[in-house]
Amino acid sequence: MAAIAVIGANGTIGGAVVEEAVARGHEVTAVVRDPDRFRGDAAFVERGDVLSPADVARAAARQDVLVSAVGGGDGPGHVALIEPAARSLVEGLRTLGGAAPRLIAVGGAGSLETAPGVLVWDEPALPEPVLQIMHAHGAALDYYRTVTDLRWTVLSPAADIHPGARSGRYHTGLDLLLTDLHGRSRITVPDYAAALVDEIEQPEHIGERFTCCAL
Repeated sequence: MAAIAVIGANGTIGGAVVEEAVARGHEVTAVVRDPDRFRGDAAFVERGDVLSPADVARAAARQDVLVSAVGGGDGPGHVALIEPAARSLVEGLRTLGGAAPRLIAVGGAGSLETAPGVLVWDEPALPEPVLQIMHAHGAALDYYRTVTDLRWTVLSPAADIHPGARSGRYHTGLDLLLTDLHGRSRITVPDYAAALVDEIEQPEHIGERFTCCAL
């Protein structure tokens, strides 16, 4: 059993990660800005702001893993939150020194490759708000890749992450956009959460980004 804190546990992905981790018997702390809104089954619920390094350090203390599942809503919201959150997470964890837990951050699909040197966000005619979201996650990933003193992982979903059933069937890769047997890049939120908790239980991608897609 691992002690896992999930920042952004009131969100769709964060809530799914909490549910998946609790179902597997892990001790989960939900870290949210408004504890009164939390409806999950976490063992503990704490108030915290991902943009406060002090809150990050407090939430991460005595944990084995810190999961960041924060989202910024629209394009400008992501620009204001995602990369600054990455910096705050790193700053907060660094205050814990050798006691800092592993960090796993929810990433985006925009910076995945569709061909050598061609990224998802290079597709023509993408709406500006969508590009803002993609580039916000890309900037956070670029920052994480400069961090060598913490154990971090970024998990990018398939191009289409959507509500649905948990199948437990998915495949993973590194920087290439994956597709299923029908050529579609998609994964359900519960299967994404399963991939993330699988990575907690069987670490394979420390210090790198990986991605997951339905089979």
